[in-house]
Amino acid sequence: MSTFKTLGLGEALLQAIDAMGFVEPSEVQAKAIPILLEQDTDIVALAQTGTGKTAAFGFPLIEKIDPSSKKTQGLILSPTRELCLQIAQEIKNYSKFIPKLNSVAVYGGASIHDQARDIKRGAQIIVATPGRMQDMINRGLVDISQIGYCVLDEADEMLNMGFYEDITKILSHTPDEKSTWLFSATMPREVATIAKKFMSNPVEITVGSKNSSNKNVKHEYYVVSARDRYPTLKRLADANPSIFAVIFCRTKRDTQSIAEKLIEDGYSAAALHGDLSQNQRDLVMKSFRNRQIQMLVATDVAARGIDVNDITHVINYQLPDENETYNHRSGRTGRAGKDGVSIVITTKSDVRKIKSLERTLQTTFEAKTVPTGKEICKIQLFNLAEKIETTEVNDEVDEYLPEINSHLEHLSKEELIKKLVTVEFTRFHNYYKKSRDIQAVDPSSKGGDYGDGKSTRFFINIGEKDGYNWMNLKDFLKETLNLGRDSVSRVDVKEKFSFFNTDNDQKEAVLAAFENIVVDGRKVNIEISENRGGGRGRGDRRGGGRKNGGGRGGFRGDRRNGGERKDNYKGNRDGDRKDRNENSGGRDRRKRRDRY
Repeated sequence: MSTFKTLGLGEALLQAIDAMGFVEPSEVQAKAIPILLEQDTDIVALAQTGTGKTAAFGFPLIEKIDPSSKKTQGLILSPTRELCLQIAQEIKNYSKFIPKLNSVAVYGGASIHDQARDIKRGAQIIVATPGRMQDMINRGLVDISQIGYCVLDEADEMLNMGFYEDITKILSHTPDEKSTWLFSATMPREVATIAKKFMSNPVEITVGSKNSSNKNVKHEYYVVSARDRYPTLKRLADANPSIFAVIFCRTKRDTQSIAEKLIEDGYSAAALHGDLSQNQRDLVMKSFRNRQIQMLVATDVAARGIDVNDITHVINYQLPDENETYNHRSGRTGRAGKDGVSIVITTKSDVRKIKSLERTLQTTFEAKTVPTGKEICKIQLFNLAEKIETTEVNDEVDEYLPEINSHLEHLSKEELIKKLVTVEFTRFHNYYKKSRDIQAVDPSSKGGDYGDGKSTRFFINIGEKDGYNWMNLKDFLKETLNLGRDSVSRVDVKEKFSFFNTDNDQKEAVLAAFENIVVDGRKVNIEISENRGGGRGRGDRRGGGRKNGGGRGGFRGDRRNGGERKDNYKGNRDGDRKDRNENSGGRDRRKRRDRY
């Protein structure tokens, strides 16, 4: 078994490692540290979030730094302010027994001049977000022309957030002979491009398989009707009394809405998204780290860089568009060798995404049924009994015991226990006694999203050529129809047209909403489709249009009622574009700087 000492680390670092309680190196540390200590080389290290990557590059970087020189020798780039601060703090912890070694965190939302002054005083290591670092370079406030080492941490996340141009510009100000260390959870095409362009014969280290999931994380999914998504979330929370979770939603609006619903229903929850001020976000994260909040409802962008210990569950209230994004979500749990659970609450129309995730992550998702009210009540009862058993006695209650005993002495032991349990248990019992159990939806069943013929399928003359996929078309429909996101299901996007389902009682409202929708001079048409199954098999027939093409969706052309559509529709200008940009993963490369 390897130890930190056998890896070749110096005494000062070993002393800090011992003080932090680290016992043995993780796999990525055991593989990367000896290579980085023994030679000046470029390296690409692929390992899941939570496997110890910060120490894997932090330890050897500190060993390579000359503390007697005040010039900047190492640069670490990270995607978010939160992660930047965490890495900077870790570097300080690692180097606490090395005099004169200083690191400075450089990020948006704080005084750029204060950060520049700290660097000028002497910072051998700078930890920075790309946007703020590029600003400082443009203003001449920092000199990285003589650094020996550049670390790109969470490289895939930085590129997903649109920092490609910033990274390339920053690297252009660094010497060619430096060593570049790239650490990433996944290896998408953009990361490979960075490695090829800025690295020379890099050593590659892979922990597990490329793009695979953390082996300590168990993956589960629940297929329910769209209307049961939120009740399912509540039941999962009730069935796990000790839950400490991050709940992921796709948009800021959904994130805020779900958090507010949970709070109204008596749960300890809070929202984290880009519309919050930095101070609000800091307060939310502080409360979550201190476990004053049990469930954090977050968007993907806002949650990037969250490093909180002992998260028990990640709940995907809505699936992301990119498989890599799911991988990062699930990486919030199962950290530092501990077990975790990643849960997906999905509808029948999105089950295909589960199969895609299984192939990409090389893992298996277990189909589960939503706990019944009786099962939840039983779990809560035993949790209450355990809590009573393990509670430490507060001796300050002794002075009140005589009077309390006089009130309760006529009760037998069984009666006292029954009454005590009833006080805490009645709320759950009354709620679930009145509520129906949530039935799982069979993904192979025919009909709408509910498998009960209660949904209507529509055709709309918008498709992939207009820049749509199933995710952002769903957002557009939600905004236009003024319906909840979960009221739109089975979105199936073709090249020039698409299909979607809504509840039958929304049929007239959907048709009326699109009567006068004109974009770029072209009317957006919507019609009821006879193909209720979702665009497969025999073609659709609608409104006198001819049956044509068969296969997936039925039509190869796009002529409807004698009219030919023009391909000039560019999407909804007035929709919630801000939400779509924030959560569209790798497909939206707009620079977001450090506002997140």
